Amino acid sequence: MSPVEAVLFDRDGTLVHDVPYNADPDLVRPVDGAREALDALRARGIRTGVVTNQSGIARGLLTEADARRVNRRVEELLGPFDVWAMCPHGPDDGCHCRKPRPGMILWAAGRIRANPADCVVIGDIGADVEAARRAGAHAILVPTPGTRPEETSTAPHAAPDLPTAVHTRLTTPPWDRPDAGARGTGRPLRGRSV
Repeated sequence: MSPVEAVLFDRDGTLVHDVPYNADPDLVRPVDGAREALDALRARGIRTGVVTNQSGIARGLLTEADARRVNRRVEELLGPFDVWAMCPHGPDDGCHCRKPRPGMILWAAGRIRANPADCVVIGDIGADVEAARRAGAHAILVPTPGTRPEETSTAPHAAPDLPTAVHTRLTTPPWDRPDAGARGTGRPLRGRSV
């Protein structure tokens, strides 16, 4: 049996190319290999979910209905997810769900009846990694040009792309390896495409 029950993904910059405050489903473009990586997880019975900050709602740049339309387009292109969690709050709203707080991850894990310790969060910025840590989940950072160098250097695990991050999860998760005690190294993960 897999040591991981679910993989929770950040949306923008991780599953799809980041379009700041996107309210237009026609602008959704999956990152390379996203559909194949998700299909590989689903084929093994590993649940998938999305945990996404959408502060554009609080800023008045899009509505919750706009964000839901974009989410539906993501599912049309990448297949169904077992759970969606979306934080509509801004950075100064003090909510418990906005990453780097753990609320969305804890809620999503509870919704699919998974222990957070049996979940992996894959994201592109430090807030994704920190939210996973606070929730007691594992994290893999997939840096983009928008990822700050210090976020990469302090991430417990980093992968060059989404397929590699997922492939690593499907083989031996990095935290189950003998060198897993070295944290905060931004240690790159290597693997073939899924």
